[in-house]
Amino acid sequence: MGGWLACARVATGARAVVGDVAEVLRAFGWGSVAAGSLVIGAALAFARDWSTRQVALVLAFGAGALISAVSFELAEEGLKAGGLGWTSFGLALGAITYWTLDGALERRSGSGSGGGDAGVALALGAFLDGIPEQLVLGIGLASGTSVGIGLVVAIFVSNLPEAIGSAREMHAAGTGRRRILLLWSAVAACCVAATVFGFVAAGAASGEVRAAIDGFAAGALIVMLIDSMIPLARAGAGRSAGLIATLGFAVAAALSAAS
Repeated sequence: MGGWLACARVATGARAVVGDVAEVLRAFGWGSVAAGSLVIGAALAFARDWSTRQVALVLAFGAGALISAVSFELAEEGLKAGGLGWTSFGLALGAITYWTLDGALERRSGSGSGGGDAGVALALGAFLDGIPEQLVLGIGLASGTSVGIGLVVAIFVSNLPEAIGSAREMHAAGTGRRRILLLWSAVAACCVAATVFGFVAAGAASGEVRAAIDGFAAGALIVMLIDSMIPLARAGAGRSAGLIATLGFAVAAALSAAS
């Protein structure tokens, strides 16, 4: 009898372990879907010849989508999770962090945010936004709520033009394709790892922590949009950039509402 009980306990424990592994793999899968557009975007940049105007229009669409993400997926959710104070703290920290790192890149290159520097700035923005954004995705998965397809698609859509624009800008400045693809693969891998970490560490993440994470992502995004993405879109697409950005905002907002 004791042997049967021992076997039953072992079987129960094994099922629990298998279940835990399956849930971690689920978080890994959704994180890979969301971050995969970073690598896809970098690859698409070399799949065809993109004119300056076409890249600018893609950037404009992405800028609109990111404005929606800041408004509805990050700032609004941060306020719900932990209140204005923690969201504002994260917002300031994210903005200062991006501003400081981007300034260090400019000083190192000895130039402004044009050409390859603008491409690196977009990659930095995707990294600083993607890590906390996918942390939130992992925490949400661990909370037992169903995955919002709209949220995942919104992340996917907003990542794509950043990667395309960054890859083209860096390549135009002389950076090799292999190095660019490796850079975006590394950024995507970090984002996927953030999803898994958020899932595993969800038990220790209070509402205040989630609010700070959301705010951090929003702050980094706002500075990146004003310093790099929007100027590039306006310079390359002219007055059309505003209309395309509005379309990007509308699409991302609709996806957010659907989720």
